[in-house]
Amino acid sequence: MRGRHRFRTAVAAAAGFLLCGGVLTGCDTAGSEAAPDSSAKPRPRPKPAFVWDPTPASLAAVGDSITRAFDACTVLADCPEASWATGTDAAVNSLALRLLGPERVAGHSWNLARTGARMAELPGQMEQAAAARPELVTVMMGANDACRDRTELMTPVEEFRTSFASSLAALRADAPKAQVYVTSVPDLRRLWATGRVSAMGREVWKLGICASMLADPLDASPAAERRRTLVADRVAAYNTALKEVCAKDVRCRYDGGAVFAFPFGGAQLSPWDWFHPSRDGQARLAEIAHRQVTAVEPPA
Repeated sequence: MRGRHRFRTAVAAAAGFLLCGGVLTGCDTAGSEAAPDSSAKPRPRPKPAFVWDPTPASLAAVGDSITRAFDACTVLADCPEASWATGTDAAVNSLALRLLGPERVAGHSWNLARTGARMAELPGQMEQAAAARPELVTVMMGANDACRDRTELMTPVEEFRTSFASSLAALRADAPKAQVYVTSVPDLRRLWATGRVSAMGREVWKLGICASMLADPLDASPAAERRRTLVADRVAAYNTALKEVCAKDVRCRYDGGAVFAFPFGGAQLSPWDWFHPSRDGQARLAEIAHRQVTAVEPPA
């Protein structure tokens, strides 16, 4: 009996060796499952799908003097009826008019922008926007961060980025499903190149409008060129920050640089300051915004 027992034990051991070591994998000598491979990298989580409704039914606008249509109708005054975002002027045909129709603009759109505002103010404006529970929020902010008396006073890029990220967080706290359309900062160097040929523009700029870029517009010295390049580079960095922060929010759409690339000419600039958009310039901004907001896919 002992001989038979030893024989059966030897046969079982040999079979186990063949199954675990010689033929099959995934078991150990005790017959348990193989330990997981600790060196295997975890699978990346799929990125959330981009969410966008091209037909929002309400709109809040935040930003600065451009969204308030400063100097579009009369000198040194806001003209919100001509705003590209929420205006009621049929000649401008604002984004709100195009999306909502004239009968709904008054009750379903809000212009919360402030002339002179910089990015540090945007979180507070976003809190006001969130309280209205809009389906779409438009953001145009950043020109005043670059337009300072001296280049040393321009808003640092990281402060700009942090304020913009904080503004989206403020919106999400009370309006998590609101969509956000973010425009690029306009090309201030292009505005300088356009307006400097106008004697009127040069005279008005002496009052200190965007001095970091527009001061001494005919000065072609290396120092003046370096100053303008610093401002242009800062605007480019602001636009990169807007794009990158917006990309982290599935309900945020950056314009892909469309406003920055728009070639504002004399007809699109205010005749009183040769800097802010005229009514025609506001209309062009409304066209860009409507094209971007109603597109099913975001800009490349």
